[in-house]
Amino acid sequence: MDWHTHHVFNQYAELADYDLLATDAALQEALQRAGAGHALPALGDYARRLGSAGTYALAERANHHTPALHRFDNRGRRIDRVEFHPAWDALMALYRGEGLVSMPFDSDRPGRWAAWAAGFYLHGQVEQGTLCPATMTQASIPLLRKEPALWAQLESRLHSRTHDPRDLPVHDKAGIWLGMGMTEKQGGSDVRANTTVATPIGAGGRGGEYLLRGHKWFFSTPQSDAHLVVARTGEGGPFACFYVPRRLPDGTLNGVHVQRLKDKVGNRSNASGEVEFDDAWGVLMGEEGRGIPTIIEMATYTRLNCVAGSAAILRQATVQAIAYARRRHAFGRALAEQPLMRTVLADLALESEAALALLMRLAKAFERDDDGTASPADRAWKRVMTPAAKFWVCKRGVELAGEAMEVFGGNGYVQEGVMARLFLESPVNSIWEGSGNVMCLDVLRALSRDPEAAHALLEELAPAAQGEPRIAAALRELQALLAEPPEALEALGRLLVQRLVLLAQACLLRQQAPAAVADGFIATRLAEPGAGRVVGALDVRGLEVAAVLARALPG
Repeated sequence: MDWHTHHVFNQYAELADYDLLATDAALQEALQRAGAGHALPALGDYARRLGSAGTYALAERANHHTPALHRFDNRGRRIDRVEFHPAWDALMALYRGEGLVSMPFDSDRPGRWAAWAAGFYLHGQVEQGTLCPATMTQASIPLLRKEPALWAQLESRLHSRTHDPRDLPVHDKAGIWLGMGMTEKQGGSDVRANTTVATPIGAGGRGGEYLLRGHKWFFSTPQSDAHLVVARTGEGGPFACFYVPRRLPDGTLNGVHVQRLKDKVGNRSNASGEVEFDDAWGVLMGEEGRGIPTIIEMATYTRLNCVAGSAAILRQATVQAIAYARRRHAFGRALAEQPLMRTVLADLALESEAALALLMRLAKAFERDDDGTASPADRAWKRVMTPAAKFWVCKRGVELAGEAMEVFGGNGYVQEGVMARLFLESPVNSIWEGSGNVMCLDVLRALSRDPEAAHALLEELAPAAQGEPRIAAALRELQALLAEPPEALEALGRLLVQRLVLLAQACLLRQQAPAAVADGFIATRLAEPGAGRVVGALDVRGLEVAAVLARALPG
């Protein structure tokens, strides 16, 4: 007897086994504009490997089998070891093997920052947790290069393309990963409230040895081979930054005791912990009293990575939603043929391409600053627009990941799928390395310290207003807002930053994107009051929706 009650049909899995780069016209064009065409073959190969069903399966397993902390071995010896599923190491090896960790710093080849951003963006569409240690390690490089003794020991291991998961002293490793230790219970983003104390062994000073006592409430990637840690030099003393290895040169564990791992909403594949420093040995980087500026320099790089990570989430959410809507049928036709759904999908596509344009302009600013060829506008992009972009793109990532999940209906709201992982992953980029308010205050602080930065930015954006009254009007509104007194601007910080980013995105798209995309973005973000608050709540009359969707995902 046949006990089957129904035949499964009109059900489709998330998109896999596709080429993430070949289907992304905007990314290909951005790489060519940046002079990174030389990177296209390698990135194309990487994109195909990332888009394979096998890599998506690795991402699923790494996030399902989360890290486990083993504080002691079976004889009671302290080991503080974090155990990962093999899928984690496979993904770490995949990223490291592309040379992306050190790519922005290990040569002076033009387009290297754009090539790195593209690789990070492609990887982040499939798995985000592995990008946390990659981000921290990369961001530590410019700081460590200023410390000759440390750099001599670490350079080859930081530039390495080998993922070496063995728990050994740094000098015995083929490749190393670094983390950051900044946040404490009582302070959060207010690092000046930190209480961890470093006591010198001997004379101390730059390059000197110290012992650290205290705690860190969020210790990024506790399994890393070393961390950069902020601590006071003496009770109530000035802050400094320290290089603190996991193992001492003799192979014994340093006094960094992992108390527990965080049970996070998302970013499940990656470990974040709470630690206590019990006379942990460290080396002073830079000068006493310069700890916060030193670690903020690192945060400038990590914030850029947050933008890249959220842009990746936006891209993957958009692609998955469009692909699913083209196959899934309801009420007699494909979802993607239904006018209201097409409006939602077009809105996702516009947001995704605008985020990518912003990311690639930031990458150009970072490269020029690194080369010593930065213009005043480039410096303003790096200092002002990095926190502004982190605020806006990461916020939009949270909302639009949820909207894309809704395209899948109930199927999107189950843990086994890609959409749930994107949704749960998205808030971390908005919170990590400074929440939304911190980013907006940072923008205001940068503008108050360097009033010419706003002028340089607006001067670069102004040509895009020629012949486009909507951009011209937005430019005038932003200038008027910037003229408000500082005491008024703080309360308006989010409004100002939103307007700044939307204007920048509109100008970039007008200069770079097809008219359908540029006009669509300008009409729905600058011309409509309250635009962007609810995905799909926009007037598409007069917009080339079909062209926008075809560019976002051919087929």
